[in-house]
Amino acid sequence: MAKKTVASLQKGEGRTFTKVIKMVKSPKTGAYTFVEEMVPNDKVKDFLAK
Repeated sequence: MAKKTVASLQKGEGRTFTKVIKMVKSPKTGAYTFVEEMVPNDKVKDFLAK
């Protein structure tokens, strides 16, 4: 089933997006959490900068 998902993302519009995972530290508890988001390829650096 995963192969079908990967294959469908490699055709057409799926190539213009990247799944970005960013580790963020909580100011309240000091624990780290992960933020996952699908962003356009040209916006990856902007997402990681904020």
